[in-house]
Amino acid sequence: MFQPLFLLCLLCAAPAFAALPAPVTDTIDGRRVESLTIRHPASRDVVVFEAGSRNTIDKWGEVPERLARTASVFAYNRPGYGNSEAVTTPRDGRTIVEELRAALRFKGLRPPYVLVGHSLGGLYMQLFARAYPDEVKALVLVDALYPGMVKKPQDFPLLTRLSGRLAFSPSVWREIEQIDATGEMVSRLPTIDDKPVVKLMNQPVSSTAIAVDFGAFRMGDATRTATRALYPNARKVIVDSSHQMALTSPDIVAGAIEQILTPAAPALVGP
Repeated sequence: MFQPLFLLCLLCAAPAFAALPAPVTDTIDGRRVESLTIRHPASRDVVVFEAGSRNTIDKWGEVPERLARTASVFAYNRPGYGNSEAVTTPRDGRTIVEELRAALRFKGLRPPYVLVGHSLGGLYMQLFARAYPDEVKALVLVDALYPGMVKKPQDFPLLTRLSGRLAFSPSVWREIEQIDATGEMVSRLPTIDDKPVVKLMNQPVSSTAIAVDFGAFRMGDATRTATRALYPNARKVIVDSSHQMALTSPDIVAGAIEQILTPAAPALVGP
């Protein structure tokens, strides 16, 4: 009797939401796109995840599952990542944003979106938010890249260029070569100070820079000052974490998004 009773207790203690469904692969605009969609039947909020370079859907860990309790969730793999088909189209931010918007339309997920971007994905989400502000409810940047942080590819040290082509897949390296150009696209567009923005940052120095510097980053005071000046109204959260913040600090990442989805009620004012 003990074993069935023990199993029953475990079942009763299980979370009141289903486990993540498996990612699916669809054909969108003639190419295979792997994505994960969880639809919330009672919420109009849609949280859209954009991963960093070399990262796939699984690098978001348990965060999408937690957010699915209060909102619909969409995460995907860019071309050349996971089971998403590599493409010959440019790998600049504008192209990637348009491919993401096409995937969201295909899935029937309507704006406005809560955009969540990690590392290079954060730069893409900044471009999305500035290019299409009417489609955006809020922006959450998870140890993100910002305009001006990465040099033009021709300014990379020769060893960095050679080793990068060996270390990264062609799809990833083509994205890296366009980071500076994507940052310039972001900078040319109007800012989004009227939108809620959350910046989750590692200290004392962004672990993004530590992980992939090798002479590819602009690390001077001018770059730091310009980065700090971006999004002056943003809520900044300093996190003691690894660069893969969704895996090592899921409570913080999920909590930051949940605060946007369910903001605190205003204090009651007496007569």
